Amino acid sequence: MYPSSKQTELISFSRVAAGSTVIDVYPGDGDWTRLFSDIVGPEGRVHSFVPAEVAHFKNDPVGRIQTLAKEPGRENVQAVSADLVALPGAAGPADVLWLHLFYHDLHTELMRARGGTAPDFNRAVYGRLKPGGFYVIVDHAAAAGTGTNDAQSLHRIDPTSVRAEVEAAGFVLDAESTMLANTYDSHSVKVFDPSVKGETDRFAYRFVKPKG
Repeated sequence: MYPSSKQTELISFSRVAAGSTVIDVYPGDGDWTRLFSDIVGPEGRVHSFVPAEVAHFKNDPVGRIQTLAKEPGRENVQAVSADLVALPGAAGPADVLWLHLFYHDLHTELMRARGGTAPDFNRAVYGRLKPGGFYVIVDHAAAAGTGTNDAQSLHRIDPTSVRAEVEAAGFVLDAESTMLANTYDSHSVKVFDPSVKGETDRFAYRFVKPKG
């Protein structure tokens, strides 16, 4: 996780609030799911969504989130796993979809294994959010002009490519932030390299689904 000041800033940027319905995509250890659960409270809902494409990982991502949902006070958390574009929809439209360090994976062979693509996913998000709902993306930046070329090899993506793809689905850019920028990142090494691990240059976009 981030230092508390950055974490607070990211939460404010996300627009998650008391009573919100949030979809946390590929929640990992569940840190963001727990934070959102505390924020939305008993009137809200957090769908902790593990795409089926990664459900087989050795760290048992589905089991971990199912365990999290059973923690005391987590009655507002639902553990969900399905194909990437089959976003949870039983509780009605969502207020926020949170995608942390995962968008680039939409352009990897693993996530495309079941036929889903980034445009498919973005359209699914558009359909799942209520008018005025927010699609929030934080990811590792690739060098300008590289597009999606480094998604598989370096786990990075050019922010301008992300913006173009998401806007093509009908979203409007509502805000962007440089709070996680790192000008010392060369963008030339994999994000797991010890020289940049945990300190990569990252971008944050908040898109909105237009009303009406």
